[in-house]
Amino acid sequence: MEASQPIELRRMTVRDVPRMANLINGYAALGQMLPRSQHKLYQFLRDFVGAWHDEELIGVGAVALVWEALGEIRSLAVVPDWRRRGVGRQLINYLLDDARELGLTRVFALTYQPEFFKSMGFDFIEREMLPHKIWGDCLDCPKFPNCDEIAMIRDL
Repeated sequence: MEASQPIELRRMTVRDVPRMANLINGYAALGQMLPRSQHKLYQFLRDFVGAWHDEELIGVGAVALVWEALGEIRSLAVVPDWRRRGVGRQLINYLLDDARELGLTRVFALTYQPEFFKSMGFDFIEREMLPHKIWGDCLDCPKFPNCDEIAMIRDL
C-alpha cells in the first residue's frame, strides 16, 4: 500500500457499524482502547467519521460533545496496515474542524498514544481537571476505577 493512495473521509452510516465495531473492538481486545458495543455505536453514530480506501474502512474516530464548549476525541483507530501513513492525522484534523463548527473551544482525549496526540498539538492534563461528567463512559470500562489512560487536551 502506498501512502499516496486516495483516502476518503466521510460520516458513518448504519451499514458501517459492524465494521466500526470490528476495528475498535480489535484494539480493545488488546487493551489499547475502550470497547464499544454496537448499541453504543448506533447511539452515537453521528459523532463518527471514517477513513475509506476502495470501499475498505481503514480508520475511524469521533468527536463527542461533553460539556458546554468541551468535546472529546474518542475511538480513534486505524487498521494496522495503514498506521503511520497519515490516516490518523487526517481523521484528527477532520474531527477538530468538526469540533470548531460545533462551537467547541477545547477538546480532550484519553489515550494510550500520547506521542501521537502531542504531535497533533495536544498537551498533557491531569484527569481530575476534566469535568466529572466525562466519567460516565468509565463506568462501563473493565479497568474502572484504575484507569491508566493518559489525559490530553487542546485549545481550538
